[in-house]
Amino acid sequence: MSKNKNEMPRQESNNSQGQGSHGAPGKGGKKPGPPKPKNIGKTIKTLMHYVGRYKALLALVIILIVINSFAMVAGSYFLKPLVNNYILPGDFTGLAKMLALLGTIFGIGALASYGYSRIMVHIGQNTISNIRTDLFNKMQELPIKYFDRNTHGDLMSLYTNDIDNIGEALNNSLTNILASGLTFIGTIVMMAVLSPVLILITITFLAVMIFVISKVGAKSKYYFGLQQKNIGKLNGYVEEMIEGQKVIKVFCHEEEAIEDFKKHNEELRVASTGAQTFGGYMMPMLGNLSHMNYAVTCCIGGLMTIAGGFDIGSLVSYLQYTKQVSNPIAQVSQQVNMILAALAGAERIFTALDEEVEVDDGKVTLTRVEVKEDGTLVETEKYTGHWAWKVPASVVAKMNNSEYGESALEMAATVSGVNDISDSRLETAVELTDEPILRELTGDVRFKNVVFGYNEEKTVLKDISLFAKPGQKIAFVGSTGAGKTTITNLINRFYEINSGTITYDGIDIKDIKKDDLRRSLGIVLQDTHLFTGTIADNIRYGNLYATDEEVKAAAKLANAHTFIKHLPHGYDTVITGDGEGLSQGQRQLLAIARAAIANPPVLIMDEATSSIDTRTEKLIAEGMDKLMEGRTVFVIAHRLSTIKNSKAIMVLEHGEIIERGDHDSLLEQGGRYYQLYTGKAELD
Repeated sequence: MSKNKNEMPRQESNNSQGQGSHGAPGKGGKKPGPPKPKNIGKTIKTLMHYVGRYKALLALVIILIVINSFAMVAGSYFLKPLVNNYILPGDFTGLAKMLALLGTIFGIGALASYGYSRIMVHIGQNTISNIRTDLFNKMQELPIKYFDRNTHGDLMSLYTNDIDNIGEALNNSLTNILASGLTFIGTIVMMAVLSPVLILITITFLAVMIFVISKVGAKSKYYFGLQQKNIGKLNGYVEEMIEGQKVIKVFCHEEEAIEDFKKHNEELRVASTGAQTFGGYMMPMLGNLSHMNYAVTCCIGGLMTIAGGFDIGSLVSYLQYTKQVSNPIAQVSQQVNMILAALAGAERIFTALDEEVEVDDGKVTLTRVEVKEDGTLVETEKYTGHWAWKVPASVVAKMNNSEYGESALEMAATVSGVNDISDSRLETAVELTDEPILRELTGDVRFKNVVFGYNEEKTVLKDISLFAKPGQKIAFVGSTGAGKTTITNLINRFYEINSGTITYDGIDIKDIKKDDLRRSLGIVLQDTHLFTGTIADNIRYGNLYATDEEVKAAAKLANAHTFIKHLPHGYDTVITGDGEGLSQGQRQLLAIARAAIANPPVLIMDEATSSIDTRTEKLIAEGMDKLMEGRTVFVIAHRLSTIKNSKAIMVLEHGEIIERGDHDSLLEQGGRYYQLYTGKAELD
């Protein structure tokens, strides 16, 4: 598949941070309560913002609901003249006409009900589609720290349970509550018109029904909420156990896993039993109260009719209303839990949508350039393989304090039209023009007195200073938690440093747009993530515009071509389940090919060779030697044999660089690196 190469290659996007879990096996947690919306007003307002996009359809829905409710109420009232004027006198001609009228009224009501149901399904599905899209788009903008503090299970529940609850509420619950409410009000009014005496009996029974609903409904709501929570916990646990089957079997933890499952399953059973028990009470109890109301009304109404205070038609009509009046209450009580669950889910989703996105106030961008014979850089739309930073003059002026010194200010002066760099007009001129200059992308990365912590309580990196010139291979060695991976995360600006500076080709990375910064980096992680699709598509993920020939070239460079061509369909072989069926080494070779096709000036190898066999390690080493030619390379490895040829090796412990130098000089020092290399000490 051949495509024009007209866009900067993308970096490997997998990231080891933020891999949330559902908790280690055997670890219990605090028993969760049911989900409840904490700020109903704000949640409803935001939800109405989405639903409000369909104002015309909503207006039509309300009109149709009013028509349906009117038909329900009017139909029952027409039983009075039907009995008094036609059945009792034996006027069958008039009876036929009245039956036709009633049929028309109920038919219109049925059509109105069908109409508003269909329209609300349309509104509901489009609304949740919009919410789902906004949520997914938001996830792409959130910083890595958001994924660090939220588990995969919690985030997935936003897209499944919470979205489904909103959809169910919009499709059915809202219209049912509105229709039931209007029908209830109309019914009560007509009952009061028919008999001010009998309405007192009805109100008494309705008060009892509402009391029952409030008591039983509260219990039902609690257990239904708890049931949803425990379903999420159980699903998350089962997913974790399926993914970790090899580890479970290796450590013979099958019995422990079964016991933990029983605990989660029992919690769900208890919650589900409570939900179904109290939920099951509701309708029988309301039904019995409704029957009692009907029986009492029938007796008293009959006595009133015999006494001549009530006509038969009015009694028949009132009794029909008596059957009808309890249905709205029952329906509303059933829908309240769904509405609350939907509002709780909506609140969780809208909370995620309100999260602060990654701060990106950078002005420096990447652009394609041609290099003229005299070395001049000229911006171009064509793909030339050369890239440059497009640096506004205001940013260039800031670079005066960097390692590039006065030359940066001279460039700013030239761009701004001020010949003397000491001229006081320079700052004003820079601000007014802010014309960009082109600075070649070379891969010069420098840390200066960098301090960083993932939270305020603990500092992870302490006063880190280092530099890597283009083409140099810099290796990091240290115990787990020493800060090796953190350094690479900071280069990507996954997190913001507390103090100090990180520069890229002399530019503070805070001044570079994050997308452009990350497009210039290639990353190969130990836990390689592959996507469902063909082998070629997974390699091409590093550069979506790469041709088939370039895909194969990248695979050959990474030494992945040999195993790929032996797959059933070669590069067209479809892989699923994060590369299921491929070995760890093969997945890492594909990750290297993906980074190679991106052709980045800076490459980050985060423990990429720490879990593969010796033969594959050799293949990777050969491929990496080709790949890192002319690039800045950061390597994090536990196998010291892979970093012997590094230009500089940084030994980190507790967030500090305790030793630095090349392989030979570090051995001569006889320090921590010497002990690790000679086997006199091991990494924690």
